[in-house]
Amino acid sequence: MAIELKIPEVGESITEVEIGEWLKGKGDSVAKDEPVVMLESDKATVELPAPISGTISEVLKKRGDSAAIGEVIAYIEKDGQAGETRPAAAKEEPKAAGKVPFVQPPAPKAEQPARVMPAAERALGEHGLRPEQIKATGPGGRLLKEDVLRHVEESRAKAPESKAEGKAAPSVAPKPLSSGGREEEVVPMTRLRRTVAERLVEAQRTAAMLTTFNEIDMSAVVGLRKEHGDAFQKKYNVKLGFMSFFVKASIEALKTIPQANAEVRGTDIVYRNYFDIGVAIGGGKGLVVPVLRNAERMSFAELEVAIGDFARRAQENKLKPDELLGGTFTISNGGVYGSLLSTPILNPPQSGILGMHTIQDRPVAREGNVVIRPMMYVALTYDHRIVDGREAVTFLRRIKEVIENPARLLIEV
Repeated sequence: MAIELKIPEVGESITEVEIGEWLKGKGDSVAKDEPVVMLESDKATVELPAPISGTISEVLKKRGDSAAIGEVIAYIEKDGQAGETRPAAAKEEPKAAGKVPFVQPPAPKAEQPARVMPAAERALGEHGLRPEQIKATGPGGRLLKEDVLRHVEESRAKAPESKAEGKAAPSVAPKPLSSGGREEEVVPMTRLRRTVAERLVEAQRTAAMLTTFNEIDMSAVVGLRKEHGDAFQKKYNVKLGFMSFFVKASIEALKTIPQANAEVRGTDIVYRNYFDIGVAIGGGKGLVVPVLRNAERMSFAELEVAIGDFARRAQENKLKPDELLGGTFTISNGGVYGSLLSTPILNPPQSGILGMHTIQDRPVAREGNVVIRPMMYVALTYDHRIVDGREAVTFLRRIKEVIENPARLLIEV
């Protein structure tokens, strides 16, 4: 009896997902809890593991298809068992006495093309090959990535021999040449990218967004990292980064200006006495914003560990949907990409987002003298419906005060 592979609950309010890459195909063996397929939801990309060990007997959905929560997308036969994946057909009608039933002679089998596995398909594209050029050695006549690589190696090995004999060397089929460099490639948006696009447009349509700027002298934080960075990493096994300082500074600023930690809900303003700080991270499928829950209770080390873990799992598309829900305020660090200045867009329904930027040595005036200091521009985009300009400027001034004098974090002034 085949076991159904169903779409599980992947997050609050999510009723449908998009089928991503199949990591296993029909006829492949899988171990229990081994990832079978990637599922793309509005908030994250997650792996769907096999509920049992066995063999995939049927795949009902292809990449790009939509599937509802609870819908069956494949069948898995248990190890050592074989059977029908679907309900058996109706029983044959009893044969009439004295009659010999007509038996349709079997049609001659047509040679079936090799089934190309996903990894093999990528390798074919990289080397400009076609499936029919390569001998398939996988179970059931499937073409494996190893078959493609073996073919490439054999072609390379034969090339010197052919040259020595004065013959033209067999080569891998070349990719088509550009016809003037004006090709176009149409690639469907992933569900996550579509959701991000919709939310950004929604933010501009529904919120009265305005951005204010300031600049921060990073000398004190840079000095602290140089002085204590090695000891911090040795003790906590994580680097002391800039983000933890800005999370701490943002919490202090949000305490001063609680409107930036609130949201508009209908005709009401909802204030919060907790601080769930979202950290914008570029993931494998696009921008994601995992949330540091109750960040006000976390130490520098706990913040750095959590942020590093988010960044790693974002690249691997392994963030959990509930880690992307909620958030009362967001921090986005465009400085890691070299951005000098930008105006971040709100993450609705939040009312504020802080943009960090690259640190640059610049000449500044200090006590009547021109000195070179590591400076960073910061930007606060806010919802002008509940945050006034004076409050936005005060917010950034508080960030500046805390970062330029981190001792304030210890004595809470």
